[in-house]
Amino acid sequence: VQLQASGGGSVQTGGSLRLSCAASGSGFSINAMGWYRQAPGKQRELVAAIPSGGSPNYADSVKGRFTISRDNAKNTVYLQMNRLKPEDTAIYFCYADGFDYYRDYVYYWGQGTEVTVSS
Repeated sequence: VQLQASGGGSVQTGGSLRLSCAASGSGFSINAMGWYRQAPGKQRELVAAIPSGGSPNYADSVKGRFTISRDNAKNTVYLQMNRLKPEDTAIYFCYADGFDYYRDYVYYWGQGTEVTVSS
């Protein structure tokens, strides 16, 4: 299973970006998909997640500004980021969890995509 993320870039404060992450492969039943981020010198933190058929949840720092959504037919998760702030600057990693063919719990990471917000 591979997760391919895209959509990062550089914007000014108040701008918007949309991240996408597509999962490909077989033998994997996806449950939740979401995004973490890691800023320089900081720990990786959960930004937003959306379980299959469930309600999304967000970090307090992004509530009201970010929206996570998914297209189950395409195994793709999106993160619409509005009103970006310099503190949103980080490398964003998508993830997907679920169960493999043997019903073992599995967790996959995509490659990071960099988001830079300048003041």
